[in-house]
Amino acid sequence: MKKSLLREYAKLIVRTGANVQKGQEVMIYADLDQPEFVQLVAEEAYKAKAKKVIVEWNYQPLAKVHARYQTVKTLGDVPQWQIARRQHMVDTVPCRIHLISDDPDGLKGMNMEKVAKARQLSYPILKPYSDQLDGVQQWCIAAVPGVAWAKKVFPGCSRHQAVEKLWEAILSTSRVAEDPVAAWEKHNADLKARCDYLNSLGIKSLHYTADNGTDLTVGMMPQARFCGGAEVSKRGITFNPNIPTEECFITPMKGKAEGIVYSTKPLSYQGQLIDNFSFRFENGKIVEAKAEKGEALLNTLINMDEGASYLGECALVPQASPICESGLLFYSTLFDENAACHLAIGRGFVDTIEGYFDLTVEQCREMGMNDSMIHEDFMIGCDTMNIDAKTRDGKVIPIFRNGNWAF
Repeated sequence: MKKSLLREYAKLIVRTGANVQKGQEVMIYADLDQPEFVQLVAEEAYKAKAKKVIVEWNYQPLAKVHARYQTVKTLGDVPQWQIARRQHMVDTVPCRIHLISDDPDGLKGMNMEKVAKARQLSYPILKPYSDQLDGVQQWCIAAVPGVAWAKKVFPGCSRHQAVEKLWEAILSTSRVAEDPVAAWEKHNADLKARCDYLNSLGIKSLHYTADNGTDLTVGMMPQARFCGGAEVSKRGITFNPNIPTEECFITPMKGKAEGIVYSTKPLSYQGQLIDNFSFRFENGKIVEAKAEKGEALLNTLINMDEGASYLGECALVPQASPICESGLLFYSTLFDENAACHLAIGRGFVDTIEGYFDLTVEQCREMGMNDSMIHEDFMIGCDTMNIDAKTRDGKVIPIFRNGNWAF
């Protein structure tokens, strides 16, 4: 891939994605697959006048070794230096850049029940720090090709060809063209216009139906609003948390979901795949979860904590999106969630609450925003999906017809 094009991508992530500010610290989280690109991102962050760039490397095989040999107590331990680091982040508010390249099958065979128990130990200790940063930090999740991931998406190609094809797909769907910054300004404006229309309706609930059996009604908080594309932090900084993105999303009311919903794409969770699954909801809670592949892992996921079995997001994505039209299954939530309507179980988003600048995270939860240690998206959209909005004044308005916007 041409270095000039990769530099444009790095600049897009830093300037439009995270929107690094002068004097701000930057945290980059990356796997070992593309160190040269990580260097480009770090350089672009410094060109944006970042004070300091810190890179934290991840390596799936090493994570499996740790999980195999450490006890649950050791895995879940939070040493004092990690607490000090979290406090430093609260004090300085660095922006975060996540460059994902995970092998979708990279943690296959790992004892996920053990890892889940360890996370349940550490989460209550780390939660107060993440709550203080919720809605305050800028962050951006973007992707770079890993060899194993590329071979999963393009199994008939050589390693080099697969990586090159995945680069092409990432850059194309991320709108890295002649002028990516201008392309993102236009795209953000389109998403904002759609969100403005949805917010003007006064939606009380959304009713999802499809020919695969999906028949689900989800209630909305009166204070919730649809968001999409660029967001604004409590510090007044505009940023794009996901590159790419095609969604208009909202946080639903906890406890207001009834019916059944079927997945339409695999879910890659913690380096393992869950496929052909369904959830049945009663009083907002998952009361039945089935899967043809990964059912035990699915049930571990929804039992991570009390909030893991409730919804935290409803996202609208048309079939006429660049990612869907590419015809590729990326085996990555960042991309696959932007090819289809999706829901998320777990934590809701404070920035979808009207006036969240003046609210605490706890106040948002009192309004009905779900809380959990997880937030996991799963895809439900298809070309037969219809979605109707019931408004607070009793109207029924079509939102989606046959997988695409009805307006």
